Amino acid sequence: MIPGPVEFEEEVLRALGAPSLSHTDPAFIVTFGRALQRLREVCLAPSAQPFVVSGSGTLAMEMAVANLVEPGDAALVVNTGYFSDRMAKILERHGAKVTHVRASPGDAPTVEEVKARLERGGFKVMTVTHVDTSTGVLAPVEGLVKAARALGVLSVVDGVCATAGEVFHQDAWGADVYLTASQKAVGVPPGLALVTASPQAMAAWKGRKAPVASVYSDWAEWLPIMEAYAGGKPSYFATPPVNLVSALDVSLGQILAEGMEARFSRHQRLARAFRAAWSALGLRLLPVSEAVTANTLSAVYYPEGVDASLVGRVKAEGVVIAGGLHPDLKTRYFRVGHMNRVGPGDVLVTVGAVERALLAAGHRAEAGAGLRAAESVLAAR
Repeated sequence: MIPGPVEFEEEVLRALGAPSLSHTDPAFIVTFGRALQRLREVCLAPSAQPFVVSGSGTLAMEMAVANLVEPGDAALVVNTGYFSDRMAKILERHGAKVTHVRASPGDAPTVEEVKARLERGGFKVMTVTHVDTSTGVLAPVEGLVKAARALGVLSVVDGVCATAGEVFHQDAWGADVYLTASQKAVGVPPGLALVTASPQAMAAWKGRKAPVASVYSDWAEWLPIMEAYAGGKPSYFATPPVNLVSALDVSLGQILAEGMEARFSRHQRLARAFRAAWSALGLRLLPVSEAVTANTLSAVYYPEGVDASLVGRVKAEGVVIAGGLHPDLKTRYFRVGHMNRVGPGDVLVTVGAVERALLAAGHRAEAGAGLRAAESVLAAR
């Protein structure tokens, strides 16, 4: 129950463990082409160009930045934590002049704050982390990307801990790049960097004056490959991870079979059950309000008298959770992932394990209070 890698469906694991095909095999060409189209559908981005590349979410971040930013360009980072700082580092490495709009840990800048800064002019790109995995903070991405589009600023949304779990409509909202990785709500083991780029983003890339500094990140190397597989033909730049792509195709098919709105609603319902349980146990979330609280994970402060040894106590109860990640707070909170295949049973097992571990650590709470609160939410229709 950590915020990635998550638990995976059996069909996905079977695809991962199948004998490897050649990347030019006709069956794999069909699989890759279908996966590219399904990625568009999951991101609700029928007009976007998808990229599926071997690498981590950090590579997806770099691909977005490397292709859109040239030395001297101004970039605005909507900073909500650890991964916003990472995005800023990547931007600076590629020569961007970075400005931050920050919030205190656990909060997110408002749309009005960001819009006011954008209106001063001069920015080429705005970046925002949809859900920061370090804090469980959910940024107001719809308003942010709409504000950027209205002002002619390209928007890059880091969806690593959000895609296929949090509401996002790339085309309808006008987001230019949505990037993610395979190992969270997308439901595939680690190893794939996933990007969907709008026509506006592709036009900005084509209008560059300087070549992209990174060969591996350059859309010029990858676009012919994606177009070939989408058109039913093989092509080569770097050997694709054929089993991971096959697993991605399976998982994306399962996601679409569930339906995007139904999937968003399921993640919201399970998150409400977890939040009810934490509250009933007298625990406080790191996000400062419901409006900025993610549905894909919980970041929860340890109660007074309980320290990070709680993570080990919960593991002894049969559930693996994660400690803190934000450098300023990492010893003060724990994290529980609840995305992809997680269901009501997983919620109850996890809440029960955390509750027993808390009681064993000396935390005073009514036995069974967390489970009753979670069950009440899960039973409501």
